[in-house]
Amino acid sequence: MTLRIADCGLRIADCGLRIADFLTTPIHDQSAIRDPQSALLTLVAAAFGGVIGSFLNVCIHRLPRGASVVLPASACPRCGHELSWFENIPIVSWVVLRGRCRACRAAIGIRYPIVEAITAAMFAAAWWYYVPSALLVSRLLFGCALIVLFAIDLEHHLLPNVITLPGIVVGFLFSLVTEPGWQASLIGILAGGGVLFGVAEAYYRVRHEEGLGMGDVKMLAMVGAFLGWKLTLMTLMMASLGGSVIGVLLIVTRRGGLKYALPFGTFLALGAAAAATVGPAVLDWYLGLL
Repeated sequence: MTLRIADCGLRIADCGLRIADFLTTPIHDQSAIRDPQSALLTLVAAAFGGVIGSFLNVCIHRLPRGASVVLPASACPRCGHELSWFENIPIVSWVVLRGRCRACRAAIGIRYPIVEAITAAMFAAAWWYYVPSALLVSRLLFGCALIVLFAIDLEHHLLPNVITLPGIVVGFLFSLVTEPGWQASLIGILAGGGVLFGVAEAYYRVRHEEGLGMGDVKMLAMVGAFLGWKLTLMTLMMASLGGSVIGVLLIVTRRGGLKYALPFGTFLALGAAAAATVGPAVLDWYLGLL
């Protein structure tokens, strides 16, 4: 009888430790202690992400042209054929139609399924990693903005204000209830926008020509709003390094010169995506060396 009571007490204590472990586990680590049903929810998140990716494709195509992203319905840009629901299934429709319009057989760019696949993967990974929280919503909105800005800047060398300026406000509002906190967010906005503005102004005064657009300034301010000043500086460092490497390769291969205009917003998007995912771990590792 005494052994049974002791065994029962040990089980209760073990249960209490598990509950305490769950409650004190940081949000980024809770994915490791979930129940198996979360795998199904992750698949649902991926499917929903694919649908959102289809909408992001609409934004990428229409925003540079100043068109509405709501109306009219999606249509072939060549013949105007309005897409049916079965022609709008993310990734699947492009594969079934072999990348061509069903009406005029015009080619449909590979960008469409790539954006949908990336967005689906992002939603699945974010759901698994962050669990339902304000931070999850914040990171997903931020990721969607980065995807649109990356694609538009790569093709048009343009960073639309309709994405960057509201993004600054939204990022700061989320900082009031989740990471990085409103102080770090505010400093990130000022530092992100201020550093690039200073670089752009100095370049103009020295070379008497524009070397950095104001779109880049506003985009880095948006990054600062969502990620805070530390990860914003990391974003800028990685974007500058990436841009320098590509620039040198273009010069070496004689595909560009010293005045070749690189879409810096694409490098900022890649740097911000890396900073948002692996940035905290890199910072912890670096600070641990000091």
